[in-house]
Amino acid sequence: MRCMRFSPLLLLVALSLPAQDLKEFEKKVTEFTLPNGLHFILLERHEAPVVSFHTFVNAGSADDPAGQTGMARMIERVAFSGTEGIGTNNWAGEKKALDAVEDAWDRVEAEANKGPKADQGRLDMLRSQARMAMELSQRSNMAAEFGRTLDENGATGRSAIASFDSTSYSFALPSNRIELWFLMESQRLLHPAFRDFYKQRESVLEEYRKQYEANPQAMVIGELLAAAFKVHPYRNPPGGWAGDIQNLRRNAAKAFFDRYYTPGNITIAMVGDLNPAEAKKMAERYFAPMEARPPAPAVHAEEPPQDGPKTVVVEAAGQPLLAVGYKRPSEYDKDDPAFDVLQFLFAHGSAGLLNRELVQEKHLASQVQVGATFPSGRYPNLMVFLIIPAQGRSVEENQRGLDDFLARFKTLNVEERVLAGVKAQARAEFFRKLASNDAMANMLALHYAQFGDWRRLFTAFDDFDKVTAEGIQRLAAKYLVATGRTTAYTVPQGYSNLPPPASRTQSAERKTGGVQ
Repeated sequence: MRCMRFSPLLLLVALSLPAQDLKEFEKKVTEFTLPNGLHFILLERHEAPVVSFHTFVNAGSADDPAGQTGMARMIERVAFSGTEGIGTNNWAGEKKALDAVEDAWDRVEAEANKGPKADQGRLDMLRSQARMAMELSQRSNMAAEFGRTLDENGATGRSAIASFDSTSYSFALPSNRIELWFLMESQRLLHPAFRDFYKQRESVLEEYRKQYEANPQAMVIGELLAAAFKVHPYRNPPGGWAGDIQNLRRNAAKAFFDRYYTPGNITIAMVGDLNPAEAKKMAERYFAPMEARPPAPAVHAEEPPQDGPKTVVVEAAGQPLLAVGYKRPSEYDKDDPAFDVLQFLFAHGSAGLLNRELVQEKHLASQVQVGATFPSGRYPNLMVFLIIPAQGRSVEENQRGLDDFLARFKTLNVEERVLAGVKAQARAEFFRKLASNDAMANMLALHYAQFGDWRRLFTAFDDFDKVTAEGIQRLAAKYLVATGRTTAYTVPQGYSNLPPPASRTQSAERKTGGVQ
C-alpha cells in the first residue's frame, strides 16, 4: 500500500473538527458562482506544482430518458472525443458527414419501427448504408487530438465516470498549464462534437455483454436491483439495457446534454498549486459564454412501498453468491449517518461483527461485504449484504446465518467503546482518502452538489458522532425487516430444486422484470 502524506491542517480537521480548525481550512478555499450559475470551489495546496480539476455534473443514469437507458454513460464515453474546433481539420465538412450518418440511422429506425412488418432485407441494406456513412465520417475525424493535447501537456489521471446520480470528469495538470484546462474544458462543455458516438455505442454494448451476461456477480446485483425497484430508475444498469443501448442516437445524446449539462447543474472543484484570483479571472473569461438555462428536471418516479419479501434466482456457472438488500431512505434522511456506522460495525475488516460470525467463527462464508447506500443515495435505496459462501457451504446456510445474526443484533447491547472505535476507524479511513488532490476535489464538488455546501464534507461528522447504540438498534429494527427485503442468489445451471419460473432468470436483460 502506498504511504499517503497528510498536511498538518488536514490531520487536525480529521481528528477533531472543532470550529476554529474548519475556519482555518476555509481560509484556503475560494468559492464563487458565475452569473450563469456555474459554481467553482478552489482549494490551495502548494506542496507540489500540480492542480487537480474535477467537473461534477448533477446527472447520471437515473436521469436517462425512458427507453434510452445508457445515455448518461454514452455522454461520458464521448466526453474527450473533441469539440467543433478541437479534433477536426474541417468542421463544416465533418458536420455534414456526421449529419449524413444521422440521416442513415433515421432510415434504419423508420424501417425497424414497423415491427413485424419491417422488411428484413431492406433493414440489412439500410444498416449497411449507415455503417458506410460512419466510415466516411471518419476521414476528417481526429477524435484522439483532445486527449493527446492534454497528455502532451502533462495531464495525468484522466477519468470520466457516469454513476447512478452523477457524472464526473477529472484529471490533473502541471500548475503552469491551468489556462489550458480552462480552454479545453470550456470548449468541451460549449461545443461538444460527440465524435465516434456509434463506435462507442458498440463498445458500451460489448461491455454490457461482458459485465452482465458473463459475470455472475454483476448479474446477481443487476437482478437484485431489477427486483427491488419496480418503477424507479435505480432498477436499471448504469450502462443501460442492451435493447436500449443498441438504439441510442447521437441526436438524442445532444438533447440529453443540452438538458442536463447546464451551468447551474455543474460544480467545478480545483485543488492544488493555484492562484485563486487568477483562476477566477480565467473562469469568467472562458465559462461566461455558457448560457444560463432552466433547472434540469428531477426524477419523479416514486417507488411504491414494498409489502413483502422478494426473491430472484439466477442460474449461473461458477462460485455461488448471495445478495440481500433492504429498503432504506435517501442520504438526506436524518438516519443516514446511522447506516454508515452500521456498515462499519457489521463488516469493516476482520473485527466487523457479521464478518467475524459468518467468516471466522461459523466458517459459512469466505467473504462478506456490506454497503450502506446502494446503488446510490439521492433517492431511497438499499442497504446491501453481499456474501460469498465458503467452499462446501450453501447459499441457504448463509441466508439463515444472516437472518439469525440480524435477529440477534436487534436485541444486542453494543458497547459504547466498540461504537467509538468504529467511528474512529470510519473517520480515519475517510480522511485518509482526502490526502490526494484528486479525491479532495471530488469530495468538495460532490458535497456542494448534493447538499449545497462543501462544508458538509466535514460537518457531517457532527451527525456521525451523535449516532448511539440505541439509535442503530432502532434503525435495524425499523429497516432490516422482511417486508423491505429483496434477495438474489445464484444456483448451478439446470439446478432442479428451483422456485417457480416467475422468480428465475438466466439473463440480466429484463427491462420490465422483477419479482411479482
